[in-house]
Amino acid sequence: MEKLANNSIKDIKNSTQLYLKLLLLLLFTNQSFSQDTSFEDGKSYILGGLSVTGLQSYNEQTVKTYTGLRVGQAITIPGDEISAVIKKLWSLELFSNVEIYYTKIEGDKIFLELNILERPTLSNVTVYGVKKRKVEDIINDTDLKKGKKITESLIANTKNYLQNKYKKQGFLNAKVNIATAADTSGTNTQSMVINVKKGDKVKIRKIVFEGNEKLTDKRLAKSLKKTKKKKIYRFWKKSKYIEADYKEDLSSLVDAYAERGYRDARILSDTFVKVDENNIDLKISVEEGDKYYFGDINFVGNSVYTDRQLSQVLGIRKGATYNGVLLKKRIADDTKPDGEDLTNLYQNNGYLFSSINPVEVSAINDTINFEIRIIEGKETFLDHVTVSGNDKTNDHVIFRELRTRPGQKYSKDNIVRSIRELGQLGFFDAEQIVPDIQNPDPNAGTVDIKYSLVESGSSQIELQGGFGGGGFIGTLGLSFSNFSLRNIFNGEAYKPVPMGDGQTFALRLQASRTFRVYSLNFAEPWLGGRKPVRFNFSLSRTQQFATNFNNQGRLDVDRDRGFSITGISAGLAKRVQWPDDFFTISHSLSYQLYDFNDFNNGLFNFGNGSSNSLSYTFGISRSSQGPSRIFPLTGSNFELTAKFTPPYSLFSGKNFKEIRTTIDETTERLFEIGATPANIEEQLEFEELSDELERLEEERFKLLEFYKIKFKGDWYTRLVDKLVLRSNAEFGFLGSYNNDIGNVPFERFFVGGDGLGNFTLDGRDVVQLRGYENSSLTPFITNPITNRQEQDGGTIYNKFSLELRYPLTLKPSASIYALSFLEAGNAFNNFNEYNPFELKRSAGVGLRIFMPAFGLLGIDFGYGFDTDARPGSVGPSGWQTHFIIGQQF
Repeated sequence: MEKLANNSIKDIKNSTQLYLKLLLLLLFTNQSFSQDTSFEDGKSYILGGLSVTGLQSYNEQTVKTYTGLRVGQAITIPGDEISAVIKKLWSLELFSNVEIYYTKIEGDKIFLELNILERPTLSNVTVYGVKKRKVEDIINDTDLKKGKKITESLIANTKNYLQNKYKKQGFLNAKVNIATAADTSGTNTQSMVINVKKGDKVKIRKIVFEGNEKLTDKRLAKSLKKTKKKKIYRFWKKSKYIEADYKEDLSSLVDAYAERGYRDARILSDTFVKVDENNIDLKISVEEGDKYYFGDINFVGNSVYTDRQLSQVLGIRKGATYNGVLLKKRIADDTKPDGEDLTNLYQNNGYLFSSINPVEVSAINDTINFEIRIIEGKETFLDHVTVSGNDKTNDHVIFRELRTRPGQKYSKDNIVRSIRELGQLGFFDAEQIVPDIQNPDPNAGTVDIKYSLVESGSSQIELQGGFGGGGFIGTLGLSFSNFSLRNIFNGEAYKPVPMGDGQTFALRLQASRTFRVYSLNFAEPWLGGRKPVRFNFSLSRTQQFATNFNNQGRLDVDRDRGFSITGISAGLAKRVQWPDDFFTISHSLSYQLYDFNDFNNGLFNFGNGSSNSLSYTFGISRSSQGPSRIFPLTGSNFELTAKFTPPYSLFSGKNFKEIRTTIDETTERLFEIGATPANIEEQLEFEELSDELERLEEERFKLLEFYKIKFKGDWYTRLVDKLVLRSNAEFGFLGSYNNDIGNVPFERFFVGGDGLGNFTLDGRDVVQLRGYENSSLTPFITNPITNRQEQDGGTIYNKFSLELRYPLTLKPSASIYALSFLEAGNAFNNFNEYNPFELKRSAGVGLRIFMPAFGLLGIDFGYGFDTDARPGSVGPSGWQTHFIIGQQF
């Protein structure tokens, strides 16, 4: 048997080498043949047969088919056919050696044998030196899957990838060793062991600057945003050396010079010196050059805007210190999609295909003259606007929020605004709303826009259980924020409920032994479907039962005695265009019936009868926060509301001054007697006076009259990356028209704690102020009937807070962010006692988790620095833990 050809890494590379190999084999062969036929170099033969040897896991016929050789075909030996077969088999990377022999020759027929050596197959991978949870990521990143063929390049690439991966993280001494061993559990399989030794992160001991005279070492070190030298107190930015960050920071260093007029500044050299295994020194040599100033700045090619208009946007004056970074930002600020620059000026007015280039036309001494060369291009209009990815939400819900319509001028600002509006809906992942500019046609002046959306959960379920108020409290709530009322009778639309029209429908039930709360809410954001007029409707019913403790100390509940509120409200809110289109004006009308049945718990001065409240609320709000509703990065949100009832006392004919005088006298006498009368006469008098006080109080508050003013503002400032500062200010005041009637016992402000009201008995506002127990900052008064200190609710409050937020993840499945806060606020009995600087202070940290199915969940740890308003409280409030469920973002 003669070896015609083989192919290994150091063997045959081309047909010439194959030819020489064949000659040598023919000269030195000692093979004898049964036929009187010898091999002739370069002769054309007929392939008489082909056999394959060395196979372990592959089918012989499969290999024969892949070679392309067919019995009976003409073949020249040596020739291109043999070389092509070998190259083809090698390209599969399935074999570590390929050889071809001829076994016999019969006349013009030649019989060949293909001998191959299969590469081993990967059976499993074991990784040492990393955390278990990181192993799967390594296997996926390096594609080390079971069944993968083990090659030299696979091992080398895996090793290089891992070493570079850890070097990028600051482990410059990272070493990776890879070994393979036969695995007898399978045919021709090997297991792989990867041993990672990351070592310690290499830190920067010091940074040395050379050649700098105009800028100090401190100034240059500050310009290196991600490359910092090691200091004991450095926590926010570490001092590890990462090459990619370092190279980026070198550009920032040059920019630091360019911002101060040194446009020719450059880095001559940068090196790092290895101090030891864990520390290096960086040496950066700079050449500063001379300081320059802006000279004349002329605009060329502009016809849409005048030179004066462009100069105002550019904001750079002749004689100002040259600032290359500022000039670039004024031309096109890549860091802000809505930046005030020349490029956005044109693109917001339809000139998508415009280009603006600053050109230095001359440099005289230290003054640089510029031409801003503008090619305005053709005015661009939107041709097609489409959306994709909305599997649940109907198209009309999306298109009515878009600020980009077919036929409109192209406007980058309108695209940014559309992204914000879609994010505020809450139906889509705000982080994945992508506007795709398609089919730009500079000649026709048209462009298409496609918004790619990712649906997020728009329904929430609230299912809670806990103990409080004397027993178990259960809560069941369903909220559908993308509801479809028109499909309520369409059985096919229930998945599980009709969805897709952007309406809100919510049901909530909360109950315990002592109270029950039922509520239904419905909202249509586009009443009539043509204009953004929001319609709201709600029904609610609250019942609170009387309780007392029996002789065994157990809580008894009397369901025949109690207090209830039945309410109904409807409202309209319309977006307006002035002062800008972020404003909304709202109107609502509501009615509440407060019904008492032998019930007095200190909140109210009468235990039998009813009160009626018919009120109108006018509101002005502006909401520009965005782009996400859950985690806003920029913008603001403020709301001013005024709630009024009719001034019944002006035309009722009752003498409320006389009623008030009688109430004051009765109250004074009750205080004189006290909660425990000394004899039968006093006891009878006490009961008569109590009944009279209740009757008078019911008459005074039969028809509630009041006005209530509230303001709340939130401002979001993006500091660095996604680090956001939320600033908050709140104010509320409850007043009366008639001093003889005074403030109503409802609609009060209760300040302190988590800000969550599980149920509200009396239209109260529950105001969050962390670091204190719930409602513990609310004023207390003495109840004339019980002669005890009881919470009455404040009629005025103010609150301020600063909250620093940073997201840990903003994925559709769960958005998580951490926060720290400073808060201060207080509540007061009346305006005479009000002092805006008498504030209760707190600070703390917290965590928020938003899951589409369950809403917002969170926990806060707050420390109150001051004493709360509860009688007998001394010293600071101290540490308090607050659990947040379903609160506003």
